[in-house]
Amino acid sequence: MLSLPDPSLKSGVSVEEALRKRRSIREYADRAISIDQVSQLLWSAYGITSPEGFRTAPSAMTAYPLEIFVLAVEVSGLAAGFYHYVPKGHGLRSRWTGDRREELYRCTFDQKSLRQAKAIIVFTAVYERMREKLGDAGDSHVHMDLGHAGQNLHLQAVALGLGTVVIGAFRPGEVTQVLALPEEMVPLYLMPIGYPSQPGEVHR
Repeated sequence: MLSLPDPSLKSGVSVEEALRKRRSIREYADRAISIDQVSQLLWSAYGITSPEGFRTAPSAMTAYPLEIFVLAVEVSGLAAGFYHYVPKGHGLRSRWTGDRREELYRCTFDQKSLRQAKAIIVFTAVYERMREKLGDAGDSHVHMDLGHAGQNLHLQAVALGLGTVVIGAFRPGEVTQVLALPEEMVPLYLMPIGYPSQPGEVHR
């Protein structure tokens, strides 16, 4: 496993400021991001914050059904490829190398932000983890987890001076095939990451 840099626990951006500035950013500058930024984003989404294993996002019955991946393309300190985030130990496991942004673009009804992204955070869910605890009601709780974690990442991106947008419109089967995801991990969100193409740029 590749160890990630330790996440920072302080920043110069307040929660209130991040909330005020949060927007969907769909155009990114031709500028690499860093492994430190990727580390911070992944930790903010689903990182462990206590000896008991509690995380940055709440989860019903502590089921933690989400599995998060990152497609790194232009990330200084990290080779281009697809990685699985491991919260315990805060690290990455390599799945494959290369760049498949174009293939993802074709799976998402041609959403151009994926072509410009320097990294893409991929949220998947193992529904069975929640169903084992809550039965048929489990699926809705999986989606609650997803909302918590996605918003965490979005606010963290603001604090880092980065932009992102939540993409939920795609063909799941094709995304699974392109990314070679395990069968039990259903893709739910794609979040492209990059510096906004213009400072202060807002896309609602």
